[in-house]
Amino acid sequence: MKRSFTWGLLILVGILSATALAHEDRSGVTPPDPANVYGEKLGTVILPFSCSKASNDQAKRGLALLHHMTYEGARAAFAAVSEADPDCAMGYWGQAMTYIHPLWSDLPGEADFETGKALAAEAGTRAKSEQERAYVAAVEAYYAQGRNRTEAENLTGFAEGWRKVHEQFPDDPEAACFYALAHMATASPADKNYTKQKQSAQIVKRVLERIPDHPGAHHYTIHAMDYPPLASEALALARSYGGIAPEVPHALHMPAHIFTRLGLWQESITMNRRSADAALKHPAEGKISLHYLHALDYLAYAYLQRGEDAKAKAILDELTALKGPYQPHAASAYTFAAVPARIALERQQWATAAALEAQTPSSYPWETNPAMEAITYFARGLGAARSGDKEKARNAIDKLAALESRVAGTSAYWAKQIEIQRVSVEAWLAYLGGGKEEALNTMRKAATMEAATEKHPVTPGEVLPAHELLADMLFDMGRYREAHTNYQSALERSPNRLKSLYGAGRSAELAGDKALAALHYGKLVEVAAADSELTQLQQAKAFLGGK
Repeated sequence: MKRSFTWGLLILVGILSATALAHEDRSGVTPPDPANVYGEKLGTVILPFSCSKASNDQAKRGLALLHHMTYEGARAAFAAVSEADPDCAMGYWGQAMTYIHPLWSDLPGEADFETGKALAAEAGTRAKSEQERAYVAAVEAYYAQGRNRTEAENLTGFAEGWRKVHEQFPDDPEAACFYALAHMATASPADKNYTKQKQSAQIVKRVLERIPDHPGAHHYTIHAMDYPPLASEALALARSYGGIAPEVPHALHMPAHIFTRLGLWQESITMNRRSADAALKHPAEGKISLHYLHALDYLAYAYLQRGEDAKAKAILDELTALKGPYQPHAASAYTFAAVPARIALERQQWATAAALEAQTPSSYPWETNPAMEAITYFARGLGAARSGDKEKARNAIDKLAALESRVAGTSAYWAKQIEIQRVSVEAWLAYLGGGKEEALNTMRKAATMEAATEKHPVTPGEVLPAHELLADMLFDMGRYREAHTNYQSALERSPNRLKSLYGAGRSAELAGDKALAALHYGKLVEVAAADSELTQLQQAKAFLGGK
């Protein structure tokens, strides 16, 4: 009795919270009705549950938005289903699903976890068919693991649950898509054959053959192919995804993952500007959306790769002018830390990098994202080491070590990223002190560690790639052929990076290989904006014009 009462209370809290989200936000401004939010065009989905005719439209919206990973909007739509048709299991199932973010770095908080678990249980009491019961069992498989500090066990249960649904109902496109998503979420970062990602892509490919505008099949294909060796296979889908849901910020942003992997900077700029503009229209509970901030990071990065520094600075100004409040999320924190760091480090403005202030803006809840705070200390440490400030560099190393230790208990991935940053700063500090061979060995260690990891979806690329930093060190030592090899390694991971293209061209030129220099310089000229005033671009043009 007590347990049933507790679950019932949690369900009521969850439904009321989601319904409130649909009708008002914390700023006191009433947003549009959830039936009209994100536009009418969301793609085609097939309802797997039996609901009343009156709630079907909202159920479809909720399902489509769930596939778009537009979780707040999906929750509002599913809450509206429960309000219109309290006996429909899908409303409760859908709300429970919105607390699970398989590819994001934000496991649900304790309250959200318990609410989601209770909603899943409530869905089970209303499931009417074998298929509905299978769907409920899949989401319950996530919550059955308990709330762990890391997501691995929960996502393994989630993937196993959806595998069973997919095998039981092989012709169900929604089950196929959710299984593909959960399956790739359990992929090992050490698997450079991308076995699970390829399997997931094949699953959703069959969905696309039946439903060409299915939102999940598009979205999950992009995630599955978001790796340098695979990205070209998703280019056509990336170019069509934005047309499926032209008012959904995350759908407009996702193509940029593929454009970034292929170095198609102008296409990335176009889609991220659309995404940012759309996200401004859709605050999250009265807060500036993570999707807006996420798009700004990708925009700044793309502008820098085209040598459009004034436009990159304008993005920083846009970011700085915000007053908040902000939706707390790893992507939000990453943007605040990464954009100013990128602008300074990409252009080797070492003094500017060394002077960056951590936890900016101060109104953001940084205590929830220590891995993102580390970016600022990486920039400070590298800037200090490169500009001769040993004490500040050591202080940054100490701070990175402390953040690394703090993060290790919750995320092995982000702890490793901080370690790579820390080792990179240590390498340049050793170089400043005159221990060049020691510095090289340390920098090689960082490059090797980074090569064994994958870029996280939250970022368009490392703030500065370790292989590029290693190449810079070799270049500074006059070891041009070795430098060229490492610039090439950086370009294999991050195609069309302007700084690596220039480094590869300049090191080849100084090594006496003019044909190879011309190849890299030619690509740099092709990638950069024609009107860019960047010194490296002018040098490349001068070399090519003098051949």
